[in-house]
Order: sequence, then structure tokens, then C-alpha cells
Amino acid sequence: MLNLKFSNKIEVGCDEAGRGCLAGPVVAAAVLLPENFKNQTLNDSKKLNEKQREKLEIFIKKEAVSYGIGIVSPKEIDEINILKASFLAMHRAIDAINSEYQLLLIDGNRFNPYKNITHECIIKGDGKFLSIAAASVLAKTERDRIMKNLSLEFPQYHWGKNKGYPTKKHREAIQKHGANKYHRKSFKLLPKQLKLF
Repeated sequence: MLNLKFSNKIEVGCDEAGRGCLAGPVVAAAVLLPENFKNQTLNDSKKLNEKQREKLEIFIKKEAVSYGIGIVSPKEIDEINILKASFLAMHRAIDAINSEYQLLLIDGNRFNPYKNITHECIIKGDGKFLSIAAASVLAKTERDRIMKNLSLEFPQYHWGKNKGYPTKKHREAIQKHGANKYHRKSFKLLPKQLKLF
């Protein structure tokens, strides 16, 4: 069972999805849960299957006091680097929270402080605190949906299945078809980098 609270402050949990992908955006979510929030299934999104995540997404959006989604495009990732892009996605998600809070709980060990809001970085926080786990689910389901939609336009990359991650099939498709505008040009797309651009 995950903890509801880190402190006695009003907390917003933040997490991102898609940092290690070769294609698609990085997506973050920020979630403010009510004091009486309970859910037995909610955990780190990586420990849940797709059906569980989709059910939880509906439940979280219904129960949350407020939530926000932040998206940073592949073009922006290439311009500022993936770490800064992850922070920017979180900042955008935080900006969408429309309720009072006092503390940000950030999954991971680094964060770029934002608007003088107090924050706490928690390693593997998505497996410890409900608000971060909820953010992890919203970020992952949002990003998966984006990649499935892009897959309709570019079926050759199998994004519906690999979601842009560096699988063997994805790399083979890049080798065969080249990269497109949704690939992150600043990433090493192929093990032996071929001149794609």
C-alpha cells in the first residue's frame, strides 16, 4: 500500500513518461489528490498493465482535486536536451493545477525549481506515494495515446506497440525507412549512428 502523504502539507505529485524514447514527446503529469483518497490498485505505472492504467486514469481524473498534463515536443527536446525537457513538461503540468497547494513531490532525484514552490525529490517516488503514482499513470496513458495516434500516420515504426522506445523492431524500422519529424534527432537513434539527417 502506498502512502497518501509525505508531510502535513497540501501536496502535488509529479512524474513524467517517455524520457528514454527515440520518438515522440516527453509527457508529465501533476496530481493533487483529496485527503480521503484510497485505491488498492494504484502503483508505479510500470508495474501495471495497460488495462489497469486506463481504468485508473478515469478514476484519478474523476477523484483528483486537480490535475495537469504537460507535453514537450521532440523538436523542443532536441533544442534544450531531454533533462531540461522533462523539467519543462513538469512545469507545464504544474501550471495546469488550479487549486491551492504547498509542496511538490517530484519522482526522481533532480528537479529544476519552479516559481519558488517548495519541492521534494523522491527516488522511486511512484512506488511510494499515491500522488506521484497517480501522476505516473496519467503521464503514461496520455503519452501512450499520443504514440498510438502517431502510429496510424506512421505504422512502419510500430509505435502502437513500442511507444517510441528503442526496441529492436523500432531501430530496424529507422534503419529501413529513415527517421521522421517525430524522432528525436539529438538521440542516438541507431547503435552505429547512420547519417539520417
